[in-house]
Amino acid sequence: MTTPSQAIVLNEYTNTASSGCHEYILPAFFDLCPELGPNTRVLDVGCGNGSVTAKVAQRGSRILGIDMSESGIHLARQNCPSARFEVLPADANVLENLREEPFDLVYSLEVIEHLYDVRSFIVGCFTATRSGGTFICSTPYHGYAKNLMIALLDGWDKHHSSGIEGEHIQFFSRKTLSRLLEGVGFRDIQFRGAGRAPYLWKSMVVSGVKP
Repeated sequence: MTTPSQAIVLNEYTNTASSGCHEYILPAFFDLCPELGPNTRVLDVGCGNGSVTAKVAQRGSRILGIDMSESGIHLARQNCPSARFEVLPADANVLENLREEPFDLVYSLEVIEHLYDVRSFIVGCFTATRSGGTFICSTPYHGYAKNLMIALLDGWDKHHSSGIEGEHIQFFSRKTLSRLLEGVGFRDIQFRGAGRAPYLWKSMVVSGVKP
């Protein structure tokens, strides 16, 4: 059963090794990560095929991944056998459903732009984060310079097309994503751009701390 916080389409995954489009995000992601070690408990929300999960696990952390794609979870279990993976949405019941305590680090890369109910999703991530823990979220970047460039190149029709399954249905700027995280309770918001030239970034990576 799907919930409003889940993706409009549940992706089918085929690659067990490559993190693909996430590669350019990883430097900014790891820059915002707290120190990772054997005692660090991590939750990967929307883990897909587990390729990024595996990179985090390589740093010695104890990590768990959730996704609504059964094919993604099947591949994630092959790609990162040291981690636990479950087919599960991120919502206010996530810890109860996982039978876990709150995590030191919760992250979600390139997921939120596919969701109907983004606030419920962020509430779920907030619930899953321990007090003093960090949440990191990445999504395609939008800002004045990039928006102007898209307009000058007459790219808005293509950019906002939702006629293809799996297209983006949410669009964020630094301000709107930060406001969303602050609205559910995250503080100390940090920002990094990822990919392309500054202010034309392909994606942005934003972190917040749960008080």
